Amino acid sequence: MSHLEFLKNLLESEIAYRTERRMNRNLAGAHFPVIKRIEGFVFQGLQGISEQQVQNLLEFTWIDRNENLLFFGPPGLGKTHLSIALGLEAIQKGYTVCFERITSLVKLLKTMDVQRSSTFRINRIMKSDVLIIDEIGYTPIDRKEANLFFSLVSELYERSSIIITSNKGFESWAEMLGDEVMTTALLDRLLHHAHVFSLDGVSYRISEKKER
Repeated sequence: MSHLEFLKNLLESEIAYRTERRMNRNLAGAHFPVIKRIEGFVFQGLQGISEQQVQNLLEFTWIDRNENLLFFGPPGLGKTHLSIALGLEAIQKGYTVCFERITSLVKLLKTMDVQRSSTFRINRIMKSDVLIIDEIGYTPIDRKEANLFFSLVSELYERSSIIITSNKGFESWAEMLGDEVMTTALLDRLLHHAHVFSLDGVSYRISEKKER
């Protein structure tokens, strides 16, 4: 092996090491509750999104254009699974991702002025390429929390991509957030550059229970 080849191999090893280290750091910072992959996602019996559409999303042009993904539908259809799997693939492609359930997100927003850990997390969210907000609509949100949520979305508008999962359609958001005018403004920002998927089908949890 020549001296030049040795230096080339050394450089390639260093680049690979730094890339893997950065990916592992981004994976830890994402705060995924579990690891879910596209390969394990069940498309059978699911309406509203196809395998080809998911493959198109895996090209991540929507992140490059700061576009949003909105997944709506009843529980048990894999909305969270899909959002985590897309987030994981995005990290492997070099993007930064943060995952938060809406309940934990509003808690962070309410405490960021008094808790350093909350401030640190919100700062990371603001710098990320993708923010995944899970389970909107499962628990009530008061007016203050809704306003904080709106402010965050406004800050991220056209700067980052947002993935949202919700069991409630648009028509229910005003009641859920308690302010029709604010909800209209919120949806305007989320939908301006968005891919919307309304999922339907049989809950995979119910299907698994019946098979047993």
